[in-house]
Amino acid sequence: MPIISIFTATGTQGSSVLDAVLADGKYTPRAITRNVDSAASQALIARGVEVVAGNLWDKESVKKAIRGSEAVFGNVNFWDPEIYNPDDSQGKGELVQGKNLVDAAKEEGIKFFIWSTLPNATKESKGLYTHIYHVDNKAVTEQYLKESGIPYACLSTGWFLENLWKIGSLTKTETGNYIVPIPKYGPEDHQSATWVAHELGQAAVALLKNYADPSKGVLGKTYPVITAKFTYPEFTAAISKAIGKEVTFISPPTAGAEELDEMFLYQAKIGMYNDTPIPNPDLVALGVKFGTLEEFIQAEVVHRFK
Repeated sequence: MPIISIFTATGTQGSSVLDAVLADGKYTPRAITRNVDSAASQALIARGVEVVAGNLWDKESVKKAIRGSEAVFGNVNFWDPEIYNPDDSQGKGELVQGKNLVDAAKEEGIKFFIWSTLPNATKESKGLYTHIYHVDNKAVTEQYLKESGIPYACLSTGWFLENLWKIGSLTKTETGNYIVPIPKYGPEDHQSATWVAHELGQAAVALLKNYADPSKGVLGKTYPVITAKFTYPEFTAAISKAIGKEVTFISPPTAGAEELDEMFLYQAKIGMYNDTPIPNPDLVALGVKFGTLEEFIQAEVVHRFK
């Protein structure tokens, strides 16, 4: 079977793509990781997944890792301490790694490149929010990919619903109830959110299976992958009903970093994917079966928090 090399295969995004590729059975996933001896890598190996060492700081290492692949799922983790740190608060290393990945793919003759991107917040906000580097860097890399000539398409996510447990966005209080603290958001502000595990992998597989058919119009497009749009009071009310405990939205004055404060302001006051219907009809037409917010809560929240 043809191979798709998957970067960040042990993370939230890459694992969704890897699981969907395995379930579909038309491609063989190859997980690319810096450390093949890590517990996460060894868990993939135990599942029979090919795990190959590749370091995004080193283009030749990436070329070797993806060699023989038909396709690549590309993603760079801005929050890796090697990228985002006191010496590089703009995460410029993300651009270095993204460029290395695109260059390696071009030199290895990759036939299809799926890039996990985000809108350019500086442009979308007309210069109001200029410090959301983990967003803008992905848009800059998307433009570099576009100019490379590699056949490509992009997937773009919202706020991860998995944040509830992965970064503590649903927090238990001393009373035994819960809060969802989201800085800079008002009760009427909307969030566009993605059930990454359920949607992103499906979307990647849909693009992978249709990119070679010109009638599908996949190449060169960016597909927002959004499960639901809600206000946080609506979201917490739905969780509260499902788990039988009080869940309250609160809005702290700051997230503790300018990067994050501007991100929440951008999402709340400008909005993401305002013109994209939910679910995205372009992805539905390619066979993606989106979940609903209620299905996410029942499948992922109840057993963790009830």
